[in-house]
This record gives sequence, structure tokens and C-alpha cells, in this order.
Amino acid sequence: MVRIAIAGAAGRMGRMLIEAVHHASDAQLVGALEVSTHPLLGRDAGESQGIATSIALSDQTDDVLKHAEVLIDFTQPQACMAHLQACERLGVKMVIGTTGLSEHDKDRISQAAARIAIVFAPNMSVGVNVTLKLLEIAASLLNQDYDIEVIEAHHRHKVDAPSGTALAMGDVIAKTLGRDLKSDGVFARHGHTGARKQTSIGFSTIRAGDIVGDHTVMFAGTGERVEITHRSSSRANYALGSLRACRFLQAKQSGLYDMQAVLGLSDIEGLKP
Repeated sequence: MVRIAIAGAAGRMGRMLIEAVHHASDAQLVGALEVSTHPLLGRDAGESQGIATSIALSDQTDDVLKHAEVLIDFTQPQACMAHLQACERLGVKMVIGTTGLSEHDKDRISQAAARIAIVFAPNMSVGVNVTLKLLEIAASLLNQDYDIEVIEAHHRHKVDAPSGTALAMGDVIAKTLGRDLKSDGVFARHGHTGARKQTSIGFSTIRAGDIVGDHTVMFAGTGERVEITHRSSSRANYALGSLRACRFLQAKQSGLYDMQAVLGLSDIEGLKP
């Protein structure tokens, strides 16, 4: 039985995680963390879903973590870094799905992984991570005379762009092709942009309605194009992937891992041209 605490437990993703843990036979919710100003503080963490968890929403980080083996964090960068510091101090493992982290934040996660085991991934979905493997294979084969564009769409409340998943897709492609996303990524086009550079990896962002998450990568050649798409209709896939990450961490004492490692995809060799 893996003992799980959830940060941002009253948010959209937090509620989905609580439901997933509640229905898992090998997981136990032992803590639910929220900000001190949340109106439901002190109430049962599963109340809004009609679930009795016997765990109250709390803003006391140490109390929330004292019985936890793993903290799942889908919050904001500043909160995530504060939780990371507490987990490192208390020896609690982490599953981090927070996006919008700076390079400094990512360095801090790497440093903390020397003491605690961490799964850090921009997207916990099993399907998305299989898609990342497919993109690696596609990029290795469509490596000449194909223009690459990443199109992503999310709900109106998402605050960072491009999404962490879109950036992960671009990064997989760039590394496969021997490119650098920092120099070859094109994140905005307006006015007279000139002709497209052959090495560019373009990004387009849509924010609208209640779209959970759509990602398409287009490999456009002469006379044809190949599109690889993943669409999420529910956050349940992120929650179920997060549980898989928690189970994976039970056998780990320290180290930094991604979902490719959790799913064993790192051991699958891509096709070579």
C-alpha cells in the first residue's frame, strides 16, 4: 500500500487524484495540502466529489507529509519548490507534474533527487508518453525535407504557454535530430517573418473553453504530411499515470526519473533510418 499525499488537493487535478487514489486497492490517501486562503480548508478532502476520505484539507505542510511516502504535486512553480524543500527535509518522495518551472527550479529538483526519489514529467499520461516515443521514431525517419510544427490546445485557465507537454515533444524531436530547441524553437510569428528556416521547430498555442489537452505534431514534406496527435478528454489519464509513478517510486530511494522510465519506454530502441 503506497501512502500518498496530494498538493493542491482541492483543485481540478487534485480532485481527480483524490478520486483515483480512493478507488485504487493499493493506495492510501494520508494527506491533502491546500493554500491557507482556500474556503474548504478543514473540510474532508473528498467532499466535493462525494467521497469520504477522513482526511481534512490542510495548509500545514509538515503535518500533511508526516505519514506520506509520496507527495503528488500539480501546483504552481513557487508552491512546488516549497513542497520540494519540505519533502527533501522529511525524506518524502515526489511525483511532480507542475509545469512552467524555470531552469533554476529544474536544477533544484535535480539536486533534491540526490536525497529523495522523484518522478518529474510535464505529462503523466501513459498515452502521451507513448506518443513521445512515437515522435522519436518518426523524427529519426523523417529527418530530411520535413518541416515540423507542434500545435497544442488547452482550457482558458491554463497560465503557461506553450504547454510543458508541447515543449517535451519539441525537445524529443530536437534531440533526435541533433538540434537545440533553445535556438531552433519558434514560439511566435507576427508580421513579416521571412521564409521558414529548415531547422525550425514551430509552436502554436490555443487557449479556449474547457479543452483538457490536445497536442499534434506535424511533419510536413513535399506532397504529404504526417500528423501524430494525442487528445485528452479527461484528467483521469493524468491521475492514473501519477499512481503508476507512485508505485514505481516505492522501490527507489533516490534519483530523478521521468515517465519514460516508469513505463519502461526508455529501454525500447527507436527505429533508425
